[in-house]
Amino acid sequence: MNINQSGWRPGTPVAADEAIAYPTATGNRALMLEEPLIFEIGTDQTSGVDLPEPDADAPNRLGSFARTKPTGLPGLSEPETVRHYTRLSRQNYAIDLGLFPLGSCTMKHNPRLNEKVARMPGFADVHPLQPTDTVQGALEVIDQLSHWLIALTGMSAVAMSPKAGAHGELCGILCIRAALEARGDPRSVVLVPESAHGTNPATAAFAGYEVEGIPADSDGRVDLAALKNRLGPDVAGVMITNPNTCGLFERDMKTISEAVHAAGGLVYCDGANFNAIMGRVRPGDLGIDAMHINLHKTFSTPHGGGGPGSGPVVLSEALAPFAPLPFVTKHADGSMHLVEEENAGAEFPDSFGRMTAFHGQMGMFTRALTYILSHGADGLRQASGDAVLNANYVLRSLDDVLDAPFGAAGPCMHEALFGDDGFADGLSTLDFSKGLIDEGFHPMTMYFPLVVHGAMLVEPTETESKGALDQFVMAMRSLARRARDGDETLKTAPHHAPRARLDEALAARKPTLTWSEPGG
Repeated sequence: MNINQSGWRPGTPVAADEAIAYPTATGNRALMLEEPLIFEIGTDQTSGVDLPEPDADAPNRLGSFARTKPTGLPGLSEPETVRHYTRLSRQNYAIDLGLFPLGSCTMKHNPRLNEKVARMPGFADVHPLQPTDTVQGALEVIDQLSHWLIALTGMSAVAMSPKAGAHGELCGILCIRAALEARGDPRSVVLVPESAHGTNPATAAFAGYEVEGIPADSDGRVDLAALKNRLGPDVAGVMITNPNTCGLFERDMKTISEAVHAAGGLVYCDGANFNAIMGRVRPGDLGIDAMHINLHKTFSTPHGGGGPGSGPVVLSEALAPFAPLPFVTKHADGSMHLVEEENAGAEFPDSFGRMTAFHGQMGMFTRALTYILSHGADGLRQASGDAVLNANYVLRSLDDVLDAPFGAAGPCMHEALFGDDGFADGLSTLDFSKGLIDEGFHPMTMYFPLVVHGAMLVEPTETESKGALDQFVMAMRSLARRARDGDETLKTAPHHAPRARLDEALAARKPTLTWSEPGG
C-alpha cells in the first residue's frame, strides 16, 4: 500500500493549502532545496581562491585596461559554486527527467551513443580553420550525412551550413529568389497558409517579399481553391508546412506543387515535422523545391540549450545550382574538398553566396549521422511510425474529455491538437498548463496554432513508452475534469513548483534584469 502518514495516495490531488501547511525554517522542501541568487550567497569581500597580494612596485602591464574598482562579483568556494548550479539544475525540466510534450518543437531522447561518437578525438576537437587535408574525416562525415538527407527526401542537393530551422527557411527562400532572378523573373509575393509554422511569414518578409495568407479549410488543411485563385505572375512561391501545424498531412501537396509550378512559382516546405514522415514519404516526390530539416527534431541531436541548432536545406534540381557556400565535394581520388570561395569560377557560378561563417555544426552532423547509421532504413521508418502511433494514442485517449477540433478528420500525424472548448468560465489554457506543472510535466505548446481557440499542441514523440504515455494521459484527464468542473485552484497553479505563478504581464512589461543589494 503506497500511502504516506497523512493517508494520501499517489494520483490523489493535493489541495494548495495542504501543500504549504508545513513551512520549513530553511525554505527547503525535503530534497527540493531553496536556492537564492548567487549574489546572495557570497560577497565581493571574499574569494574562493587564495591569491598572493600583488607587489605594489611591480610594473603595470595592463596600461589603461587596469581595473580601477572592484568587479562586484561574489566570491564562492568550489563546493558553494557546485551546489549552487546543481540546485538550480534540479529546478529545471529536461527530456532526461520526463516526457516533454512540446508540440511546436520535437523534444525526444538523445541516444547516448550519439553523444559518445561526437566526443571522439577528431570530431570533438576539430577546428574550422584547420587545413582541409587535416580534416578529411570530418568532411567525409558531412558528405555522408548529405548523401542520406538527399536519399531520405528524394531531392538533388543539400546546403549543410544553415544553423537552425529558421536559418534554413531563409536559405531556401534566398535560393528561390536567386533562381527567379537568374531567369529574369523577379516576383514580389510569397503565399503562406494559416497552417504553416509561425516563422514562415517572418522569413519571407525578412527576404524582402510581401506575405499573403491562405486560409485553412474545415479539416485544418490548406484551402486548395483559395490557393489556386491567388496564384499569378507576382507570386514567387508558397511556404507550406507538411505535416502542418495542426498535426495533419497535407493530402493535396502534390496538386499544390503542380499548381504553383504551372504559375511560374516555386515551393518551399517547412520540414520541421519531417520526423512524422521520414522513411515513408519523400518530399521530392511531392514537387517540393526546398525544405529545411531540423536535425534535433528528426535525427535526435540536442535541442535548445543542450546544443547548437542545425537546419540543412535539401534542394530540387531546379534550385541545386543556387545553393549557398560552403559545400563539400569529392575528387576523383576520393579526397574531400571544401568549396568556400565566392568566386568559385565556372564550376559553381550561380551560388547566391555565403550565409554564415565556417561549415555548419560539426557536433550535430556527427550525432545525426550516428543516428541514421545505427537505425538503418527500417529503423528510421519505424521511428516515424511510432511517432505517429504515439500521437494518435494520446489523441484518442483524450478526445472524450478535451475538445479535439480536427479529431473527426481522421488520424493525426506526430502531434495531437486540443482546444479549450468546454472549460468552465474563467478557466483558460494557461491555467490548465500551470496545473500540468504540478503533475510533473512541462506544459505542451499553448495558444498555437492560432486557428484553434486556446490551442494545446501535444507531441509525445516516438521515444516515449506506453507506460509514460499512460501516466501523461492520466494527468491530462484529471486536469480536463477539473477545468470542466471549474476548479478554482487551477487559477493559482502551480502549487508544488519551486516558484509560484508569476505576474507574467508585469514581468514582460517591467522585467527586473539586474540585482541590487537590499537597502542599496
